[in-house]
Amino acid sequence: MGFCLKSIAKILSRVLAMLGASMFLPVITALAYGENDCVRSFLVVALPCIFFGVILQRIIPYSRHNMRLRDGFLLVTLTWLLLASIAAVPVVISGSMASWFDAFFEMCSGFSTTGATVCEDVEALPHAILLWRSFSHWIGGMGILVFAIAWMPALGISGQEIAEAETPGPVLSKITPKMSETARDLYLIYIAFTLIETVLLMIGGMGLFDAVTHSFATVGTGGFGNYNDSIAHFGSTYIDIVITVFMLLSGINFNLYFFVLRRKVSIAVKDDEFKAYILIFTVATLIITFYGTFSNTFDGFFEGLHQAAFQVASILTTTGFSTCDFALWPPLCMMVLFVLFFIGGCSSSTGGGIKVVRVLIMIRMIGRSAALKLHPNAYITIKYNNRKFSTDTVQGICAFVCLYLFTLFAVTLWVALDNYDMVTSFTATATCLGNIGPGFGSVGPAENFSIFSNGVKFVLSLTMITGRLELFTILMMFSRRFWLPDE
Repeated sequence: MGFCLKSIAKILSRVLAMLGASMFLPVITALAYGENDCVRSFLVVALPCIFFGVILQRIIPYSRHNMRLRDGFLLVTLTWLLLASIAAVPVVISGSMASWFDAFFEMCSGFSTTGATVCEDVEALPHAILLWRSFSHWIGGMGILVFAIAWMPALGISGQEIAEAETPGPVLSKITPKMSETARDLYLIYIAFTLIETVLLMIGGMGLFDAVTHSFATVGTGGFGNYNDSIAHFGSTYIDIVITVFMLLSGINFNLYFFVLRRKVSIAVKDDEFKAYILIFTVATLIITFYGTFSNTFDGFFEGLHQAAFQVASILTTTGFSTCDFALWPPLCMMVLFVLFFIGGCSSSTGGGIKVVRVLIMIRMIGRSAALKLHPNAYITIKYNNRKFSTDTVQGICAFVCLYLFTLFAVTLWVALDNYDMVTSFTATATCLGNIGPGFGSVGPAENFSIFSNGVKFVLSLTMITGRLELFTILMMFSRRFWLPDE
């Protein structure tokens, strides 16, 4: 049995129409700011997307076959690559970026919630493009297709296979009987976070446009800003605190919020991953605060706590905002941030990286191995939330971490072809694979990715999408077995 191509094509047509409809948001923005070139640039792409999406939706017949996990992997890969490619077109037509490679990199960075940019002067971009960049964070944060799952029952398609292929983290738990209901509930929380943060930022003195775009980027843990110096532009401790809080909230497993709303707070508070997430944030913040204060990097303890908390939250949740150039911090402080590159947010959050739950299980595996060295005959299990982790799950986590490191080094070798220093090449790859944004060296928080050749930009673009889709989803496309029909 082959792929459910009719179901895949039907969903793709719907997503295409949704993409076209979403472009009316930057169109409205362009009209409000008198950016006529942007109005034409987005309409010339949006209208065909809606037209062909609706037509294909009507002419493609319903499939009687349920989608399987393999179909979900193919659908997710095609969707993310197709949407990033199409979303880049109005950016090029408007003249905001000179080449499609630059625009494709920017939109891959947007949809994957990475926040790495090739723009040397972000403030020169039209308002419509700035909104489109930030909105792509918001769309990609929870997942392009997780949003569409709400309509899947009408197509006769199960959403669980798609969610498992797209959602960051080991699993996306069904918290309601139907996957479509789960998706709607999670998106309601997602929207609520966005609206609340927008209001709080406006209270702090941000204009409506800046508040909306920065809320899109924060809740989606993306990091695209409207100014060359990122959040430092506002010079407001209040705004820094609000964004820090919402970065941390967005890095938490969204399923836990569902339990909180159902007055099952104890389930959320006792979650092993949540406790580890808070512990990592606290320890990293205190290390940077104390060392930075004693080394006179910061102007006092509270200034150090302010800067450290913001930057740790930004890197840990893979958002990528900055209030200062942390590349100028002492080596120990930079090393703490670099370690956070490989941890990331919680599973089923909008954050990237390896994920806290995988790091936690790997640490427990090391502890189990050490214990067995001392007591070879002991029966020691690996538990998570007081439940035994199956051997297959543990092996899957090990395989993911190994594949993550292999991909990291393989892409770094390709990036090194541009002959930049090792720190630049390695951290450029690490930040794209982990969907973080800024790196170190020539891609630090005060720099950008425009230095690379088109070939390297294209590979880094694919790396961002690959990291966002948890590696296996896209890398399976290169497996011969994936394309063979079922026996």
